[in-house]
Order: sequence, then structure tokens, then C-alpha cells
Amino acid sequence: MAVIVASTVAVVAIALHQFERSIVRSDFVLPKVDTEDLDPGEQNILIMGMDSRLDQNGNPLPDWMYDALQAGTADDGGYNANVLILLHIPADRSRAVGIAIPRDDYVELSGDLVGGTQAKIKEAYGRAMNVRLNELLSEEGLSEKDAYQQARAAGRQAQIETVSHFLGDIRIDHFVEMTMGGFYSIAEAVAPIQVCLNQATSDVYSGADFAAGVQEIDARQAISFVRQRRDTGFDGPNLTDLDRSRRQQAFLVSLADKIKQRSTLTNPKTVVTLMDVTKNYVAVDTRFDAIGFLGIAREASENGVQFVTLPVETFDTIDGASVNIVDVEKVQGIVAAVLDGSYFNQAPPAEDPETTPDATDPAAEPSTDPEAPAATPAPATPAPKKKGASEVTTYESSDDPIQAGTMPCVN
Repeated sequence: MAVIVASTVAVVAIALHQFERSIVRSDFVLPKVDTEDLDPGEQNILIMGMDSRLDQNGNPLPDWMYDALQAGTADDGGYNANVLILLHIPADRSRAVGIAIPRDDYVELSGDLVGGTQAKIKEAYGRAMNVRLNELLSEEGLSEKDAYQQARAAGRQAQIETVSHFLGDIRIDHFVEMTMGGFYSIAEAVAPIQVCLNQATSDVYSGADFAAGVQEIDARQAISFVRQRRDTGFDGPNLTDLDRSRRQQAFLVSLADKIKQRSTLTNPKTVVTLMDVTKNYVAVDTRFDAIGFLGIAREASENGVQFVTLPVETFDTIDGASVNIVDVEKVQGIVAAVLDGSYFNQAPPAEDPETTPDATDPAAEPSTDPEAPAATPAPATPAPKKKGASEVTTYESSDDPIQAGTMPCVN
């Protein structure tokens, strides 16, 4: 038994060492953020899921993977950050919170290459990357490979800076960037993953075909699960892009539950597969300690992960593009409450008429003071229910934060 344990540790150690040496890394700076208040105990990590159907070096994926992804070929997609989640891990590791940023939020793009431009928040990466790539390709003595990686770094810088500014010039300590191929490979390494849906649904575009209720899905189904944003079946649910974001959150809750299981990160085959994925499909910042982060992730997952989706006020069409119109002040108020730990401690709105302030009561009227801070809506707490062998909580709206402790059942 001792030999087996020692061999397992050795394999994992070698895989982690190779990971640290081979992963793509780049720097970023946040010129509007005061780093003097840096808290080394807590961490804010921006997770960026890219729309690219290529690997981190710009090479096509294997043919079998395109078939599994059901998302076109190497010519499809681009360099939009279609998934943007700020993961906040408090210093005491009590409970991690993911702040999901809808990809079509219409915001001001930051960075030297795209500053002053308003567009969908997901577009900062691709716009900055393309500008920088065109500049670099005109330089003599620089290989296309090096130009490509430097352009990707410029895209990351613009995307991270844009998100930080949009959320209130918040500190971002690290980033983790992943392509579609990386997501598929991770799902394959830890499959099966248990998820729950409120209604049966199917979609010819994403390949989704799911029953209602708790179910286990494989890697191919996982891709469909997180990409579906419409139902093309008969009498199915009315889905939107916000439901797609909620699916991604539900998957990450299940993934955190998998990580919490001791067998996941002590299985040499799983660890080696995960490390191999990162070489081709993942990029991180130069200060990111992957080995240390595994321990932090394991510790944080013990207490579960909660998710908040930032609100959208209305939808509009600008320059031919469908966008989300947002209240920046409200968004920043929510983010501040999440980061200082007060958001989930707020009491939900009272519904009892005996305890609800009377509409004629001056104390019940909203403040007209222009200096008063924007009110942060209190999160609702859906009641958990039993479905089969798993305790789940049903979420019908993306406005409801996903609470830790139960499996989320989503649309």
C-alpha cells in the first residue's frame, strides 16, 4: 500500500511540475486600482471562457473534438470572452462566490487599444488582440508564433481591465483563460457530472437533448448543457442567454462538488489528464501558482460555491447588435456587497402585509438624496426540495443567487 501511495504522489508531482513549465502565461496591470489595500489572504480570479475553436497556440483541434463540441469547425467562433465570471475566495476560505457577468452587457471598453469605445463586454479581448496583431505582423524579425502570443496577451489585458473598471475598479489578482477544447477535456476528465433541469428540453444548434430532473451527463452532453440558449423542440422552455449563463454556474457548482471528493484530485489519471489539458487549452497570469491554487480550490469547495448573476435592466439593439443595457451604479453596489461579505447576509424583502411599510408612511418612500448610495437588492433564497436521491434547489429566474449546499435545478 505504501508503494502505491508513494507512486501516486510521484505521478501527481511530476504532472504538476510539467504543468508549471508548459502552461501559457502573460502579465496584466490595472492602472486604476489602488494596490496598497492589497489583501494577500483573499483572491479575486477572473475566469474567461473563450469562443475560440482553436488551442492556445492558434492550432486547430482534433477532428473528433469538433464532432464532440457540436460547435462548428476551426473557422467558427473568434476571440470573444463568452464566459466572464469573477471568482471571489475570501481569506478564511469560508465560502467562494462567483459573480457572473452577462456577456452582452453594453459597457465602456478599457485599455490603450480599445479605450473609449462602447460595446459588448465580451468584445474587449478580440478587439485589442486584432489591433495588436496587425501592429506586430508588420514588425521585422518577429515570428508569427510570437506575434500571436503577444497579441493574445494584449487581448487579456484589455478584457481584464474592462471587467475591473466595469465592476467598480476592483482588484483582480489572477486570471484563468480557457478555450472550448479545454472545457470539454476537463468535463471528460471528471465525468460523469450530475446536473438538474426544471424542464425537458432539446436544441438542434447546441445538440442539447435533456430530460427534466436530476441526471448524470458526459463531456459531450456537458458542452451542450452549458451552450444551450434556445429550445427548438415542441412545447419546451423559453430560454435566453441569461439561462445559458445560469447553466454554466450550475455546472461549476457540480464541478466544485467533484473537486471536493477526495478521489478526484488523488487519482493520477485524472490529475495527469487535467494537467495535459492546460498545456493546450488554458492560459494564466505569470503570478498564478497552480499547485497552491489546487489546495485553495479544494479548501474553498468544502464550503460550496455561491453564484450571483449581475442584473440586466433591459435589452436593446445598437449598431445592429443585440445588447444588454445595465445600471452601472447598481452593478457596482452588488459587487461591493459581495466582496465585503454583506450581500448574502441581507434579509429578503418582507412579504407579510403586517410588516410591510405603508405606502403613505414617509419613512417608506425612497430617498431623493442624490448623494445616497444605490440600494442593493436583497437576494432571495429559494426553498430546497427533494428530487430522487439528491437534495436540490429550484431556480426559475437568473435574478435569484445560487446558494451553496444543494444542487441547483435550473432552466
